[in-house]
Amino acid sequence: MTVTVAIDSSNALNGHSHKKPLPSVDGFGTLAIHAGSDPDPETGAVIPPISLSTTYKQNGVGIHKGFEYSRSGNPNRDALETMLAALEAGGAYGIAFSSGSATTATIVQAMGPNAHVLSVNDVYGGTFRYLKRVASETQALEVSFVDLENKSDNAILAAFQPNTKLVWIESPTNPTLRLVDIPRIVSLARSHPSRPLVVVDNTFLSPFYQSPLLLGADIVVHSLTKYVNGHTDVVMGAAMLPAHHAPLAQRLRFFQNAHGAIPSPYDCWLVQRGAKTLHLRMKAHGINALRVAQALQRSPLVEEVIYPGLASHPRNAIAYRQLAPHAKTFVDALQSERGGEGGFPYSGMVSFRIRGGAKEANAFLTATRLFTLAESLGGVESLAELPAQMTHGGIPEAERAALGIGENLIRLSVGVEEMEDLVRDVEQALEVAVRGNTVKRINGGVHY
Repeated sequence: MTVTVAIDSSNALNGHSHKKPLPSVDGFGTLAIHAGSDPDPETGAVIPPISLSTTYKQNGVGIHKGFEYSRSGNPNRDALETMLAALEAGGAYGIAFSSGSATTATIVQAMGPNAHVLSVNDVYGGTFRYLKRVASETQALEVSFVDLENKSDNAILAAFQPNTKLVWIESPTNPTLRLVDIPRIVSLARSHPSRPLVVVDNTFLSPFYQSPLLLGADIVVHSLTKYVNGHTDVVMGAAMLPAHHAPLAQRLRFFQNAHGAIPSPYDCWLVQRGAKTLHLRMKAHGINALRVAQALQRSPLVEEVIYPGLASHPRNAIAYRQLAPHAKTFVDALQSERGGEGGFPYSGMVSFRIRGGAKEANAFLTATRLFTLAESLGGVESLAELPAQMTHGGIPEAERAALGIGENLIRLSVGVEEMEDLVRDVEQALEVAVRGNTVKRINGGVHY
């Protein structure tokens, strides 16, 4: 798809130049710590200071140090965007927004009026809401929700239209963790005359476990609120693009400035600080989630466990094939050391169907000690929620049922606490919820 940028590029960024990060042979963790984090040239401060100024001195009209007005460019946002572009393998441009929803809105708006979007059917509730209830009214957007995991090539191609400008993928999806074969969908998109852009929401895996740009995607989006920040104290989103999409990156950055949906300097500083430990946290999230999933799988109180890292998952091979190169190195080394043990770490999201219905699900969610009942995900602490009544409550009941989002489906965001404690917490909550057993804690142990 060719995107025409009908703006004056000399003024689009208010004189602020966003440079592409230099190619690097450094590893993921090294980039997380050092990209965008050069010591301050004025003071030598190792950690970039927070720049709260809204405006910047000019030595003459249009003569400045790269910044004019903070909506258009800010040192902290620049530093974060440099880091994001470096962490997303294959990326050259990172563009930060005030939320993941603002990121979605900007990309969709950039497609113009009367466009058609082909979206995976099991999509995040906020994305569904924006496509169906906002963009359809404000820009006459048409949207088709298609099962991109199981439908045949012909069935998917039949859903494309002459005005299809965007294919929206989540993989894994939220909350049923369906896996989309990204290269396959990219190939189908490239074969269609409309040649739409392919966007992958990579929030559930973070840049550590999956690199969609290397799989052929045009844009990768993240809710930075989740794993990238990792500390449950910032709302933010971002889009990352490869070098060959410079005009599109310029268009999105123009929209970023024109909309003003920008993150604050302090929030940018927080996310950059959080992302410095992303590689360490994602390894711990994945190892803990695998153990929790295996414990759930062993339990007679659970109907089904959904975790693509499990060897028994029907699309486990696709999960492995689509691992980012650095994640594959980590997984291979771990499996060599531990002998596989029935699967591999695959981020920290686990969904399962508790034996019973809404009553048992609600009982489980109020019986956990370490898993906090709350929306969102990706923080260092463990969370649990009931999608049918919480994150996906806005999706019509019939559509939820078709997607398998029933009253007994529980979504876990497995944190980085001690593995044994998390497993114990899940097991005792199941006993309380399904069997009605009373739990006593004696000397730190759990007794029924």
